[in-house]
Amino acid sequence: MRGAYNKISQLPDSACSGGIIAASAGNHAQGVALAGRARGVPVTVFMPETTPQAKVTATRQYGAAVKLTGSGFDEAYAAAREEQAVTGAVFVHPFDDPAIIEGQATVALEMLQQCPDLDTLLVPAGGGGLLAGTAIAVKALRPSVRVIGIQTESAPAIASLFRSIPPIIPGGPAIAEGIMVKTPGKLTTDIISSLVDDVWTVTEREISSAILFMLEREKMLVEGAGAATTAAALHGYLPASARKVGAIVSGGNLDVSRLAECRELSAGVAVG
Repeated sequence: MRGAYNKISQLPDSACSGGIIAASAGNHAQGVALAGRARGVPVTVFMPETTPQAKVTATRQYGAAVKLTGSGFDEAYAAAREEQAVTGAVFVHPFDDPAIIEGQATVALEMLQQCPDLDTLLVPAGGGGLLAGTAIAVKALRPSVRVIGIQTESAPAIASLFRSIPPIIPGGPAIAEGIMVKTPGKLTTDIISSLVDDVWTVTEREISSAILFMLEREKMLVEGAGAATTAAALHGYLPASARKVGAIVSGGNLDVSRLAECRELSAGVAVG
């Protein structure tokens, strides 16, 4: 909601005359739908056919028209761009836009206000908007704080670029579909390369374990993308020097039918 609202609230009326189009794996979709409704502008969102029903339903309830296209975010993004070129609607990018990045940065600002002695901040990363915004805010205010991006082993596009190694192309459904992005943004990649301290990857099993941990111990239903940071904190990725660790847990849109899958995937995974 933060990035989408920041972007849409700044659009001139003339830009909104043809409506708004977006592409999303689900969370940006809801933010755009709600911000568009607040602005009184019709919204169309392209989402992958594999999007959890909870995200599709919520986006429609916020007033957007939803078009399910392709097997992943990148296919939905391409279809959205094609329609935008025909209709002339304004496209609200999920991550590669300064206003989106600026809005997402407010998460880190609030965390630093609430816990000024943080030394490490873990951030889920797909296209990189949230990670880029977090890095800008943190390094401007507290440059000593380590900013670590978290991706999945099955979709490590940013981690691969960060280490200058060939990327793995995501394939098939995953528990953290919200960060399954093949190609991160150019703007976000430039910011991440210059400001982020590191990018780690966690496994599907570790994310599944973190989802169950958050539900059982914290009474929070967290989707896979949001649980990625908790997975890193729980499964031994943090160095011994990390004492005050913040984890951005963004996204609670998990279909409850997938909890059985999480339990099966995480069987035998130790937390500690």
